[in-house]
Amino acid sequence: MSIDGQLQQAVLTELRWEPSVTAAHIGVVANDGVVTLTGNVETFGEKHAAEIAAWRVKGVKAVAEEIEVRLPFERTRDDSDIAAAALERLAWDPWVPPNAVAVTIDKGWVTLTGAVSWRYQRDAAEQDVRRLHGVTGLSNHIIVKPTVSGTNAAEAIKHALHRAWLSKSDHNIQVSADGGKIRLSGTVHVPHDRLVAEDIAWAAPGTMHVANDIVIL
Repeated sequence: MSIDGQLQQAVLTELRWEPSVTAAHIGVVANDGVVTLTGNVETFGEKHAAEIAAWRVKGVKAVAEEIEVRLPFERTRDDSDIAAAALERLAWDPWVPPNAVAVTIDKGWVTLTGAVSWRYQRDAAEQDVRRLHGVTGLSNHIIVKPTVSGTNAAEAIKHALHRAWLSKSDHNIQVSADGGKIRLSGTVHVPHDRLVAEDIAWAAPGTMHVANDIVIL
């Protein structure tokens, strides 16, 4: 079996292993480390779970996600109902600052706007609405506007990367900073390490944006 064929089978196996995904409804194509997911699912949460599962597989360098959300009749909701549920969920989340996030809905597609101080707050807002009944898609346009300076952020991130557990000791990650804009470059061996490096960069005080140009070997 070719390398692409082995990767395709590995991703299919991982999708079958993931209990929140109905793997029989998802197709997988692999081409030189790039995995394309097709097919349809019943919830936006399942669509996201399939993408995360594909990224877990060794050898995956990129994921093109083309899965369609087809809501069954009993899961459909009016946009006004989705909006009310989203606002309530956000209001109950202690990680989302009060009144920081606005929600608009168009035929089940949720758009989040506003500004928060940290990336984890932006992510929390997205997670709050991702699994709501009736959601067919999500655009997160919340911006991160730190209340602290990003001075010496590059050095702080380098030290944090040194502390982190990465799967290979011979990874090669460079960090540069321009104010609150961070750029990561270099190489790692698995997607997990690339994501860990990005999470570490986002955790640095003053980070507003992370350009993750790390290449997976």
